Order: sequence, then C-alpha cells, then structure tokens
Amino acid sequence: MPINPSLFPQLIEAINQSINQHADAVTELDQAIGDGDHVFNLQRGLNALDQAKQEISQLEWPAAWQKIGMVLMASVGGASGSLYATLFISLGKNSAQQQPGISGFAKAFALAIEAVKQRGKADVGEKTMLDVLVPVANALEVGADSGAALPELLSSITQTAAAGVEATRDMIATKGRASFLGERSQGHIDAGAKTAQLMITAIADCLIKAT
Repeated sequence: MPINPSLFPQLIEAINQSINQHADAVTELDQAIGDGDHVFNLQRGLNALDQAKQEISQLEWPAAWQKIGMVLMASVGGASGSLYATLFISLGKNSAQQQPGISGFAKAFALAIEAVKQRGKADVGEKTMLDVLVPVANALEVGADSGAALPELLSSITQTAAAGVEATRDMIATKGRASFLGERSQGHIDAGAKTAQLMITAIADCLIKAT
C-alpha cells in the first residue's frame, strides 16, 4: 500500500470508534439470528490491537499484517477470530510476494480472501462477512487495474461494502448459528457483514483524510 504503516494507530482508533458507536445496533442484529456475542469478541481483538499499535506501526506491511493476524488469533473468540486471523496472516504472506503499491495490495488481498473462503468453507451468497469482503476485493482489483486515484478507489470500496451488507438482508443463512433458522434468517442483516462494512468504511475515511 502507498500508505506507511506508521498510520496504523490512527486506523485502529478509527475502527474502534466506529465499532463502539454501532455496538448496540450490531448486537441487536446478532441477537436476532446469531449468538449475540459478535461485537464483544471483535472489541476484544480491537483492544488487543490497540495495545500493540505502536509495535505494529514500526513494521513493514507484510510483517504488520502478520502481527495483526497473530494478535487477532490470540484475542478474538468465535468463528470471526479464526477468519480474521486467516485474512491478515495470509495477507502478510501474499503481500511479501507482490510489488509495493495499490495493485500489489489488491492482488494480495484477493488471495487472502480466498484463504478465508477455504477456512470458513463459505462463499458469497451465504450471509456472512464474505458478502462484503469479496465484492470489496473485486472492486479493489478493478480500481487498481484502471489506475484510479486513491480517494476515488476508496469511495468506490465504501459504496461496495455498503451494498454488500445490505444484500445479506434477503439471503438465507447457510453457515453458523444463523443457518439453524433456515428461511427465518431472511429479512435480517448479517452482523459479521455489518462489522466488516463498518471497519472498511472507517479505514477508507481515515485514509482519505490522510491523503
């Protein structure tokens, strides 16, 4: 990425603020079709990242992604902990093999999303965070290939994430606790997709302000 890892403390602060601000609303979503503990687990991981933010900000991006993944693996409970740990550990591995810049990051991110699919044995259309992450990865690759300016690319990603989370409303869950409800899961937004959208939007807004 063209953004230096020294910006990480600001990014994690922005993410924390967004998740905390929407915690009650997301918990209501999760209680409707899930276990109700998604936000609590996520906040635990974000707090751990906050404590490690200065160390992470001194690393190069591949090592920073790896460190983020390890922190999340150790601190976040539930399925989301394993999936986000997989995302960042894979991102660290794959970004080390790419050229620096938006295009290289887009390729590494797409590969990391594939690793998340394999870990969760899930794909788009199953009412999970992948319904946000996969479209965002696609939008990132398209924008990078077109040579879009960073603010324009980030704006596109934000819109894509919002559309992705809204799309989960009409889906029938086939993964996790929500899958037990079958058709009764329809009509509800997935909490994991919502927090993914909130975090992506917080990151994009922070990066736009920094450019």
